[in-house]
Amino acid sequence: MDTPDTTSMTAGGDGAPSTSDALAALQAKGVDLDRLVAAYSGMDEATVATSYDTLERAARPRKKREYTPPAPNGDFYDIDGMITEEQRQKMAELRTFMEDEVQPVINDAWLGDRTPLEVLVPGFRKLDLLTPIYGEDLETREPNGSVMEGLLTMEIARVDVSTATFFGVHSGLAMQSLLVCGSEEQKAEWLPQMRSWDKIGAFGLTEPHVGSAISRGVQTTARREGDTWILNGQKKWIGNSTFADLVVIWAKDEADDQVKGFVVRDPQENDGYSVEKIRGKVALRAVENGLITLENCRVPESDRLQEAHSFKDVAEVLKLTRAGVAWQGVGCAMGAYERSQQYATTRMQFGGPIARFQLIQDKLVHMLGSVTAMQTMCLRLSQLQDAGEMTDAQASLAKVYTAARCRDTVALARDLHGGNGILLENHVARYFCDTEAIYSYEGTNEINSLIVGRDVTGLGAFV
Repeated sequence: MDTPDTTSMTAGGDGAPSTSDALAALQAKGVDLDRLVAAYSGMDEATVATSYDTLERAARPRKKREYTPPAPNGDFYDIDGMITEEQRQKMAELRTFMEDEVQPVINDAWLGDRTPLEVLVPGFRKLDLLTPIYGEDLETREPNGSVMEGLLTMEIARVDVSTATFFGVHSGLAMQSLLVCGSEEQKAEWLPQMRSWDKIGAFGLTEPHVGSAISRGVQTTARREGDTWILNGQKKWIGNSTFADLVVIWAKDEADDQVKGFVVRDPQENDGYSVEKIRGKVALRAVENGLITLENCRVPESDRLQEAHSFKDVAEVLKLTRAGVAWQGVGCAMGAYERSQQYATTRMQFGGPIARFQLIQDKLVHMLGSVTAMQTMCLRLSQLQDAGEMTDAQASLAKVYTAARCRDTVALARDLHGGNGILLENHVARYFCDTEAIYSYEGTNEINSLIVGRDVTGLGAFV
C-alpha cells in the first residue's frame, strides 16, 4: 500500500495526532495497513462504528479497582442475635477492655511468665463480670449464668487464653468449690470478696505423679488432730497459686480414705505451705502455675469445706467448669480466625492481597467452619447447664471437640501467616502454643473421649 498523501493532514482541533502520524505509529507497531484497510472496506457502517467503540474502550486507561476488606467477623451464624441485650452489652464492654488494655501488654507478660494482675484485677472488678453469673445473693448461678460465663470466657480467650484461664480458675474452679461444697458461713465469708476480685482463689487437685488418674489416686493426705487438719503432699500445675489469697486443696482423709476439701487462707503466711512457680512452659506462660508443697500444713476445721465428702463432690465441680474450658477453645479459635482474615486481606503479595488466592480462602473457610460449629455446640451446652440438664458426657464431648478443632484452627492460622506466624507481635503464635494446654487440662482429650464413649456404648474402656 502506498503511503497516503499527508500534505494536507494536520492535527485535529481536539489535539489528536494527524492521520499521517497515526498511520506511522501503527506501522511502527507492526500493523499491516493493507490488511487493515481491506478489513474496514468490507464492513458496513454499523460494524465500523462498533469497531471504533471497542478500540476506544481498549485505549482508555484502566482505573484500578479499589478493594476495601470486610471487617473480621468470627460470628458467622449470628450467635449475637440469640442472646439477651444485657449479655450483648457485657460482652461489648469486655471486648473493649481486652483489646484496649490487655492486648497491648499480654505478649510481654507471656514472655515474662507473669500474670498482669495490675491490669486484670481492677479491670475485671470495674466490669463486674461475676454478678451476671452468680447474682447478688451468690446462692447459685443465675438462670442464664452458664451462658453468660461461656460468652465472657469466649471474649477473653479471643484475645488471650492465659487471661481466660486466670478468670476460669478464680471464678469457676475456686468459686464453684465453695458454692457446691462450702457451708453457708464459708460462702458468706468468701464469695462476696471473690465476686468483687478483692480475694483471688486457686484450686489444688492435680499432683506431680497423678494426673488423669486423680479420681482414684489422690496422694495428698489430711489427718485430723482435734480442731485442726494436718495436710501433707504436693499439688502441681496449680494456676494462680503464687499469688492467691485462698487455695482450695483436695486431700484424702487418712481416717476414712475419702477425699475432702480444705481452704488454705493467706497461704503465704502458712508455715506449712510453699509454692514454686513452674517455669519453662511453652503454653499459657501468662498463667502462674505452681508446684505446691504441703508439709504439716495446718488448717482449722472451720476451713474444711463442710459439704465435700468424697471425690464425687470434686467431680461435680469439674463437670460444672468443663464447659468453660470448651468455651476457651472457642474464643482462641475465633481470635485466630479473625486475625487470619485481617492478615489475608491486607497482606500484599504478587500485586494484591493474599486473600485472592484459592488456597488462602480454603484455609479461612475451614477455620470459620470450625469456629461456627464450636460456638453453636457450646451455646447449646451452656443452655443445658442452665436448665440443669447437662450430663458429664455432654460436657466432655464439648471439651473433646473444641480442643481438637481449636488445635486445627490455630495451626491453619499460623500457616496462613507464613513466616510472620511465628512472631508474637502477630499473636497467632501465642494462640498456637496456648492451645496445647487447652488440649490437655480439665481432663485430657483422651480421658474425655472415654467418658463420652462409655456413655454412647454402655461399656467403660478405662484401664
